[in-house]
Amino acid sequence: MPVILDGDATAAAWRARIKARADESAFVRAGHRPCLVTVLVGDDEASRAYVSRKHQDCEALGFASRQIDLPASISQADLLALIDILNRDAACHGLIVQLPLPAHIDAGAVIEVISPDKDVDGLHPLNLGRMLAGQPALRPCTPSAILALLREYDVPLAGRRVAIIGRGLLVGRPLAMMLADRDVDAVVTVLHRGVADLTPMLRDSDVIIAAAGQPDLVRAEVVRPGACVVGVGISYVDGQMVSDIAEDVAQVAGWVTPRHGSVGPMTRAMLMRNLLNAALSQT
Repeated sequence: MPVILDGDATAAAWRARIKARADESAFVRAGHRPCLVTVLVGDDEASRAYVSRKHQDCEALGFASRQIDLPASISQADLLALIDILNRDAACHGLIVQLPLPAHIDAGAVIEVISPDKDVDGLHPLNLGRMLAGQPALRPCTPSAILALLREYDVPLAGRRVAIIGRGLLVGRPLAMMLADRDVDAVVTVLHRGVADLTPMLRDSDVIIAAAGQPDLVRAEVVRPGACVVGVGISYVDGQMVSDIAEDVAQVAGWVTPRHGSVGPMTRAMLMRNLLNAALSQT
């Protein structure tokens, strides 16, 4: 049986560390609380659920939070004006505009106007550039979550071959940079739709991280026995959520995430870490 990479348990341990660090800080001892502000445009059910869980995490840690709901019809100019106000609000330490946004709003333009110091999602070009340069920065939450989960379970990474399926800005590209950092030293291959046949490279990999959003993309026959397999991408088939990782992968893997609910809790834990770091850096 493989080792199950339990994101729920690991996230709980991280939240305990974050709370302890916050409680010991001069900022919290002086009566202040890190404050997260979320902006939800429209009424997408999944987005509302994601935002709700972020606020629940804040409450559990004793952090403050505020949710701003906006109609889907809001103009891009009005949304950018609101972000400018929040950037200048000293009571707001971390700011998230929940994605996806309505089609008439340029998500890239929205991310760019968020203050890099309050960009707790870690997606601002300045924070991504700092990460690339090896400088301190608020780092993207899901790649940070994956790396933290692998380290928590002592998955060997230095000198090991890691295949990342997907080159998106939220996971694939920043994760590749983080795994190639000198303090990790993994040998990283990024696979994408331009690769005609993934099988040879997956079979040669010590770690597979699937962030493609394709049902059951990674099956047992393409996994080297004893390899570590992390499922990030999900999709929906007949209304049911389906993982990138097929059920039979657990028969051959040495480490594997549950098919649902492992990376998500860790992503939110990394968000709380970013929020605390942002708050402490602004004082």
